[in-house]
Amino acid sequence: MIGLISATAAGASARDRLATAWPGRTRVYDGPVREAVERAFAECDQLVCFLATGATVRLLAPLLADKSTDPGVVCVDEAGRYAVSLLGGHGGGANSLATEVASTLSATPVITTATDAKGIPGLDTLGLPFEGAVAAVTRAMLDGAPVTLRADTVWPLPPLPPNVTAGVAGGVPATTTRPTGPTAHAPQGVPTPSAPGTVRPDATLLVSDRVIPLGSADVVLRPPSLVVGVGASRGVGVDEVYGLVVDVLRDAGLSALSVGELATVDAKADEPGIGGAAAELGVPVRTYPAGVLASVDVPNPSDAPLAAVGTPSVAEAAALAAAGRGGELLVPKRKSSPRGRPAMATCAVVRRAPRGRLAVVGLGPGARDLVTPRAVAELRRASVLVGLDQYVDQIRDLLRPGTRVIESGLGREEERARTAVAEARAGHAVALIGSGDAGVYAMASPALAEAADDIEVVGVPGVTAALAAAAILGAPLGHDHVSISLSDLHTPWEVIERRVRAAAEADIVVTFYNPRSRGRDWQLPKALALLAEHRTATTPVGVVRNASRPDGTSHLTTLARIDPTTVDMMTVVTVGNTATREIAGRMVTPRGYRWQSEGAR
Repeated sequence: MIGLISATAAGASARDRLATAWPGRTRVYDGPVREAVERAFAECDQLVCFLATGATVRLLAPLLADKSTDPGVVCVDEAGRYAVSLLGGHGGGANSLATEVASTLSATPVITTATDAKGIPGLDTLGLPFEGAVAAVTRAMLDGAPVTLRADTVWPLPPLPPNVTAGVAGGVPATTTRPTGPTAHAPQGVPTPSAPGTVRPDATLLVSDRVIPLGSADVVLRPPSLVVGVGASRGVGVDEVYGLVVDVLRDAGLSALSVGELATVDAKADEPGIGGAAAELGVPVRTYPAGVLASVDVPNPSDAPLAAVGTPSVAEAAALAAAGRGGELLVPKRKSSPRGRPAMATCAVVRRAPRGRLAVVGLGPGARDLVTPRAVAELRRASVLVGLDQYVDQIRDLLRPGTRVIESGLGREEERARTAVAEARAGHAVALIGSGDAGVYAMASPALAEAADDIEVVGVPGVTAALAAAAILGAPLGHDHVSISLSDLHTPWEVIERRVRAAAEADIVVTFYNPRSRGRDWQLPKALALLAEHRTATTPVGVVRNASRPDGTSHLTTLARIDPTTVDMMTVVTVGNTATREIAGRMVTPRGYRWQSEGAR
């Protein structure tokens, strides 16, 4: 919940605008300001104070306890010009809140956190638990000092600055020994395993699920790479399950911060001991039917769980099932050892294979203000960007320093799709870009045809060329409509013609993509002729080139008067149906099948 506090009528006006814009997210605190701040600070995750920063600092000072638990605080000035991230920029989410408040109130966000100001991801914003000298390593990253990245395996991190270089292959050192030898460089944001026998620099960033002694300038990020399978007798206590898990992890040299979930059989889903242990670890519980677990090949099957719940293995099978393809059994089934009574719990630990992330991002029709905030966030999250060279140029300034860019020219779409999937499969955070919406005549289709379930795939929608052109023309897509590509490079013309005929007979508004090129100059006239068999010569036709871009053009014509020679690959052509009209120079298709008034004719 976001607490809103104001002291003046002007502040209350801006406060109420925010409350109206964010229903259910905010709570207004009235009354004396000091008391309102104290109550909001105690009850809310974040605060927006419509007060001077100095006054807010004085009110907050006695309340501050710890940066990991204090709420994030944003200050908005009396005139509503600035949204200042005052407290808890990362941990409390104040930086992102300031940006969101500024967008809602048409203000300017003020963020002074050094990493944000320099476009470097903060180590406490990566979504991974961390240990060590965060301030020292962050300072080294900001100062351009050498920082070495060492990882047990590749994990999808955002791009890191150029002074963060990866060590050579071999693994995170598990002792405090400072080896000697050469180091190798790798693309930024790409964790490469590092070997014993290499020099430890002044600052080191480690990615590992193992227990590692840390120096004064070391930080270790804990990926959620471990799955703990748990079997238990009915009525097992929380202490027995939790104690077993902690002991097993400690003995194996593994960090509890890297446990992503507990896994068990469906029959134990409501077992308080398992749920309580998961709560202690701060992770969810995943359950599987006994039949699923019975099909998992395990090294230590047993008759006891088979008789009790219908599967010869719970702990090992559940952990392996949850880890998925490539899971490695690190700790076989182990029983608890309570004093004076039989064991009531078992557990096993599996390391899941790194799961890369592929974001397929639509950039919209070309105008920067039509690139969605979600698309920008994914571009800044990715350590690897794959795209057509001209699209990369459009958004290069949005990328974080250190982003590895893989670009190629026209005609290499399938190669780009394969490359993006391969990079994600290698464990990286990848953004594959396309114009408009990446799922419409763009990169999502070939990429997802290559992708399996071993990577995470996220689709980011974008404004399509058809929608951008329609907004310029008026409202031609007010009723049923279809988009058809006239390019026969991948689709036989016979198939395209059949689709055009179907749209013509069904009286559906049609937007033609890829309508005409130097080598394909007859398809558009042919498609228009097919539509003309079912529509009058005066049917409105909109022709838009480079929709939303500075050099964009548009004009409204008719089915009889359109000149195909004015159309190229940067153009979309929208042909109305029998109800579409030109009204005040705009192309309009009614929402209903009949006009609502004679005046509309």
